[in-house]
Amino acid sequence: MIYRNLTHHLLHLAINFYDCQGAATKSYQNLVMLQNLYRLKALGYSYSDPFVTNKPTATQELPDDLFLLQDMIAQCHLCDLSKSRQQSMSGMGNPNADLMIIDAYVSISEDTSNSYYVGKSGESLVKMIENVLGIKKEDVYITHAVKCKPLGTNTPSKSEFSSCKPYLYKQIEAVKPKVVIALGEDAYSLLSSDDSDFEHVRGHKINFGDYIIVPIFHPQFLLRNPSFKSETLTDLKTIKSCL
Repeated sequence: MIYRNLTHHLLHLAINFYDCQGAATKSYQNLVMLQNLYRLKALGYSYSDPFVTNKPTATQELPDDLFLLQDMIAQCHLCDLSKSRQQSMSGMGNPNADLMIIDAYVSISEDTSNSYYVGKSGESLVKMIENVLGIKKEDVYITHAVKCKPLGTNTPSKSEFSSCKPYLYKQIEAVKPKVVIALGEDAYSLLSSDDSDFEHVRGHKINFGDYIIVPIFHPQFLLRNPSFKSETLTDLKTIKSCL
């Protein structure tokens, strides 16, 4: 069994016990924990920090094999988002897809179900892919810029995305798509580091190394703002012409 540093725990719990006499329940719980730690020490248990973060990884140090890369993402603990997730969303679909879709953040429903295309937003995305682009969703590769569900309703920080960035770029490099769809303003900004007005780039073919990025409205945005569906239909036709 592994426990955190003994000295840290004993000092922390002792301070809580003597400083919180007005909170009887908390003090009693701390005392019990303190006694248990002493008892475990007497039984010969060693204490160490059980949480060890990964070292930052450069894109060139990651495996070229997409499935090995997905395994690394599943076991990643580079940032605090790994503490709140149920699992990492490492990507799904055809590893040789001509079309790659990148969403910005993992939703609660995706994290809970460990699947993509969930809810009304997911259904709308499937209709875009299959009804307009004429491609089966299984022939597309889909992933997220940030691989773990954000904490609560927070937007992941730049440092949290920086942990995922090498994974994302390596996934693009491994799949080698003809076109990358950025779903929404956040996905485009994270992927390209371009903070331009989204209306000025949406629907345009943007060169990104050996690939083309086409930013479009996120399906969730379209559910709230159906009047923008006609613009998205035009954007999808632009994407189809590139495939």
